[in-house]
Amino acid sequence: MPFMKGAAPIRRTLNYLEKGKLVLKDSVKIVSFNYNTNHPPSEGAENFVFWHFAQMQYKNPSVQMLVFNDMTPSPFVQVFFNSGTKLVLDVDSQDKDRIFKEVRRIFCKSDETLAAEALAKEKKTNPASFGYMCTHECICEIPGQIPCTKWCTPPKEQRGKFKFLGKDVEPE
Repeated sequence: MPFMKGAAPIRRTLNYLEKGKLVLKDSVKIVSFNYNTNHPPSEGAENFVFWHFAQMQYKNPSVQMLVFNDMTPSPFVQVFFNSGTKLVLDVDSQDKDRIFKEVRRIFCKSDETLAAEALAKEKKTNPASFGYMCTHECICEIPGQIPCTKWCTPPKEQRGKFKFLGKDVEPE
């Protein structure tokens, strides 16, 4: 498979991308990572981008993500918000796990918020839905539908055994 070539090909699998935990707040619009390659104080930022950048892009499709290599004296993460403000996070000489924790704590949604959003997304609000935990238990409760067969017998032309099996013929 061609996508399984290169350094750490696991990063290009859908399973890996979906496991990302960096879901940014709605107010975040642009995130830029600035570091130098082959520079010991930038090693943590480089590893963070290597392992978590694709997951962040996958989980935050409406956020612009940028990486600037070899353009800064010290590594940093710069985040721009809706209001036009920006925040700079200094990641000089930090490892990727510490950067992950700081970015998640400052710029990402909390676990409670994510759980509440998942529950709201999962909730069935469609009025055409019926069944357990919906607005209607049975389709017969929706206006314009035929009555439930539990309460009344439908006409013979609406029953399959009469229509398809020819049982509507009276015996002589």
